[in-house]
Amino acid sequence: MQLAHAARAMRAVTMREITKFVQQRGRLLSSLVRPLMWLAVFAAGFYNVFGVSIIPPYKTYITYQVYIVPGLLGIILLFHGMQSSLSMVYDREMGVMRLLLTAPLPRWVLLACKLVAGTSLSVITCYVFLLVCIPFDVTFEPISWLYVLPGLIISGLMLGALWLFIAVYIKQVENFAGAMNFVMFPMFFFSSALYPLWRLREGGSDIIYWVSMLNPFTHAVEMIRFSLYGMFEPVATAVVVIATIVFFMLATYGYDPQRGMIRRTAQPV
Repeated sequence: MQLAHAARAMRAVTMREITKFVQQRGRLLSSLVRPLMWLAVFAAGFYNVFGVSIIPPYKTYITYQVYIVPGLLGIILLFHGMQSSLSMVYDREMGVMRLLLTAPLPRWVLLACKLVAGTSLSVITCYVFLLVCIPFDVTFEPISWLYVLPGLIISGLMLGALWLFIAVYIKQVENFAGAMNFVMFPMFFFSSALYPLWRLREGGSDIIYWVSMLNPFTHAVEMIRFSLYGMFEPVATAVVVIATIVFFMLATYGYDPQRGMIRRTAQPV
C-alpha cells in the first residue's frame, strides 16, 4: 500500500461525506437544535451550579452557560459520530459498504478514512455552534478557538470510533433508536457535561460519581473544557487517546470478514 493510495481514498470518502452533508441540509440544523435547547432552556431554568435558586440571576446564568458549552460541544461530536455510523449501516443494507470494503486497501485504512471524514464534519459543526453561541453572550477568547481544536479532533475520533464499533452489531437502521437510548443518552447524562462531578460526591451520589468517572465521554468533555482555557489535562487526554485506540481496534476486528462480526452475520447471496 502506498501513501498516495491512502490519501486518495481519504479524499474520496471525505468528499462523499461532505456531499451527503450538503445535500442533507436539515442535518446541520438538527445537530445544532439539541445543544442550543440545552444552552437556552436548561441553563436558564433547570439548574444553578453556583446557587440554590431555580432561576439564577443573569450573571450566574451566563456563567453556567459558559460551563456547559464544552459538554454541548461533546454532544455535537457524539451525535455526529452516531450519524456517520448510521450511514454505514444504511450503506451496508444498500450494498454500498460491500463495494467500499472490497477496495484494494487494508480494512483499517478504509475505516480510518471514514472516521477522519466524519470527525472533520463534526469539528466544523462545533465551530458553527460556537458562532451561534455569540448572540447568547457566551463567548471565549479568540485564541481559545485555536486551543480547543486538538481537543475537538481527538474527542471526535474517540466518539466516532465508538460508534464504528457499535455499528458492527447493528443490522438495521431502525435499531439505532435503541443505541441512542442505551449508549448516547447515558453517556451524556453520566458525565460532567451539565454539572461538576464534585457536586455529586458532595451530595452523597458516590455510585453516579464513579460511573461518570469511568465514562470516556466525561474525560472528552473535561479535555475540551480545559483546552478552551489553554490548559492541558493529562489524565483526560490519556483516557481519550487510549479509548480511541481500543474502540478503533474493536471496530477493525468487527469488520474483518475472516474473524469479526461481519463474518458471523453475513447472509448468503
